[in-house]
Amino acid sequence: MVPVTLVPQPPSDTTAADELIRSHLDVARSMASRYRNRGIDLDDLEQVALLGLTKAARRFDPDAGNDFMSYAVPTVRGELRKHFRDCGWTVRPPRRIQDLQARISRAQGELEATLQRPPRPTEVAAHLEESRDDVVEAMTADGCFTPTSLDSSAGDGPTTLGELIGQADPAIGRAEARMMLAPLVARLRARDRRIVRLRFVEELTQQEIAAEVGLTQAQVSRVLTRILAELRRGIGALAPAA
Repeated sequence: MVPVTLVPQPPSDTTAADELIRSHLDVARSMASRYRNRGIDLDDLEQVALLGLTKAARRFDPDAGNDFMSYAVPTVRGELRKHFRDCGWTVRPPRRIQDLQARISRAQGELEATLQRPPRPTEVAAHLEESRDDVVEAMTADGCFTPTSLDSSAGDGPTTLGELIGQADPAIGRAEARMMLAPLVARLRARDRRIVRLRFVEELTQQEIAAEVGLTQAQVSRVLTRILAELRRGIGALAPAA
């Protein structure tokens, strides 16, 4: 809930302000509804809009020559935008991007009315006298209020956005290991190469390898330990210095 801190008013002023608030509740709620589906609950938005309406009613001076609506609408809109700026970002970009995004939103409306089509980023940048890269960066941050769900469809088909995210391919690691180990294994003695193939390619047990090459299981274990130590030293020699 948004806390409301108001300056006490004289009885007559309070009565007039309360009447202004009651007669313009629908206006505040209507303004709040324009910001729905942007990541903040409509109930919270309505509360912020009513806070803005209350501030406008308490501060309004009828002797200034302006009607209440022309004073209240910018006040309510300002409260809503301030609430989004302070509370609405799921992923908070830099403040300059937030400010630029608000200017871009206004510029897009103005340019679309003039051009009769959505403006290009270069046209928005020229209109705002900003660099195209900054405008593009701010426009891509538009989803920070409500990021798109990874379960949403990536198009007309059944594929979701989450399914398009790249993942680590274990085959790449295996290919890299083969490239590094191939020249080292090639330098081993013929019997050692055979033992390596039987153990790591054909996946035989040490006892099965011993029967194949005519050694005891203990001897196969010592041979494998020596081979692996040699391969580790060889890989260490190939690694670049830190």
